[in-house]
Amino acid sequence: MAQISVEVNGRPYAVGCEDGQEPHLMELARMFDHQVRQVGQDMGQLGDTRLFLMGALLLADELADARSRLAALQVEVSRLQSDRARLENRAVSALETAAKRIEKLASEDA
Repeated sequence: MAQISVEVNGRPYAVGCEDGQEPHLMELARMFDHQVRQVGQDMGQLGDTRLFLMGALLLADELADARSRLAALQVEVSRLQSDRARLENRAVSALETAAKRIEKLASEDA
């Protein structure tokens, strides 16, 4: 297990993670630090615990919004896939009907 130091609101914190996950964890810490600093700017210094709580709640809200948008997009993708399949079936049917008409016309001319 790897151990890294991340900085949040100007203070270092030692954090453990799986080997190879260090860059990802550092990026998450940067995102959280940005959120905490934004809360601090908007609401003033509240103390680390309250700043961290507000930052975590704001990130959780963003996550909930993203999940909601993802669910809506998945429903839309399913609808579009269903529409595409229906249109493909109609196109195949129209092509088969046209081929039969062409064959019938060709046999009548022969």
